[in-house]
Amino acid sequence: MSLDARAVADPDALLVRELGVRQFAANIFNYTVGSGIFLLPATAVLALGTAAPLAYVACAVVIGLVVLCFAENGSRVAATGGSYAYVEAAMGPMFGFLAGCLIFTTGLFAASGILNGFVQSLLALFDFAAPAWIAKLLIVLFVGALVAINLRGVRQGARVLEAITLFKLLPLLLFVAIGLFFVTPSNLAWTNVPDVGTVLGSAGIMIFAFSGIEGATIPSGEIKNVSRTVPLAIFLALGSITALYLAIQFVALGIMGLDLAHTGRTPLAEAAGVALGPSARTIMIAAAVVSMFGYLTANMLSEPRGLFAMSRDRFLPRVLTTVHPVFRTPNVAIVVYGTMVAFFAVVGTFEWLARFSNLAALSLYLLCAVSTLLLRRRDVRSDGEPFVIPGGPLVPVLACIAVVWLGVATVGNRAEGGISQLYALLVTFAIIFALYGLRALRLKGSDS
Repeated sequence: MSLDARAVADPDALLVRELGVRQFAANIFNYTVGSGIFLLPATAVLALGTAAPLAYVACAVVIGLVVLCFAENGSRVAATGGSYAYVEAAMGPMFGFLAGCLIFTTGLFAASGILNGFVQSLLALFDFAAPAWIAKLLIVLFVGALVAINLRGVRQGARVLEAITLFKLLPLLLFVAIGLFFVTPSNLAWTNVPDVGTVLGSAGIMIFAFSGIEGATIPSGEIKNVSRTVPLAIFLALGSITALYLAIQFVALGIMGLDLAHTGRTPLAEAAGVALGPSARTIMIAAAVVSMFGYLTANMLSEPRGLFAMSRDRFLPRVLTTVHPVFRTPNVAIVVYGTMVAFFAVVGTFEWLARFSNLAALSLYLLCAVSTLLLRRRDVRSDGEPFVIPGGPLVPVLACIAVVWLGVATVGNRAEGGISQLYALLVTFAIIFALYGLRALRLKGSDS
């Protein structure tokens, strides 16, 4: 069969399965550990005081349930698209389209906002007061570089990810290792024991720092030995992320105590400055820049594959399934996505999307937990024996309950604009279902 014929019959067959456990885990790590880790310690202390680690534990329990569902789904469905592919295989094209649109919208505007912040932080790091057009030019040049890297192959993008993971991880590990010597034990003594509702309410806000797996699993069509690689990579990445978050919170709180709550957007940099002086503060700001770069690299590797997957299934123009004849990458989808990221980064901000990003992610998690039950009942499998969560339906059902509860807690938090987040999400759902209906009418017209 010719290359063109294979592209029409099954575009996924043209993609090269290059991602192993190490590369896929690095992608998940970079997608999850973004700029949030540099804000999280202050947010946790502001909500719970010295009992802040409880919020991490609550988030870890909830995200752990969700991760188990992703691991089983990923071992059963090997098509490109991640949670979009899982939901579509389990619940049909309409809900698959909903999942794909939520993933793409969140990833697009998150990348655009973080890209804007990345450039501004980079300029601030070098104490360079640049005119606005310089920042916009840097945005375009940076996106162009990421697009060029990913056009040359998923292996190239994955290698960059592995390198960025090391550069991101090193300053955080040094912060923990060196900061331990400056911890004051009295700063860690609990001044109060928050009630369960307060802990869970703070987790409903902070779960954003643990999200990212929904985007990181998109390149599932380019993963080797799916039934083994997906579960191992997910457990490795999320386990290490939880341990890292707890360690960072412990050290930052031990250095500054309750004053950590008043450090604004740079809690780790301020804690490092208190312990080791101005140079350490500068290093941690640089680490934040590297962290944002890592997120953007992972985002550019994953999100264009979502466009590819939805185009493959006739939700988007067929041209987005074009695969480069030499590098075997979805080149048109990569260029289109990069252009969109650069455009929104230049003309907009990420603040408005933050109003409903948590609810959008929780909606995806709910769809994926339900999909686990449906895929298991139909015994859907890919290239090997699937990973099956022990305990029968218990974990997926608990994941559904936890996700719904967190959604209710987020909506109920009026101080964080919970109601406006719900309205924004409902409007988003209405637009998505309207687009799906228009597609159905168009396909019906073409068949008649």
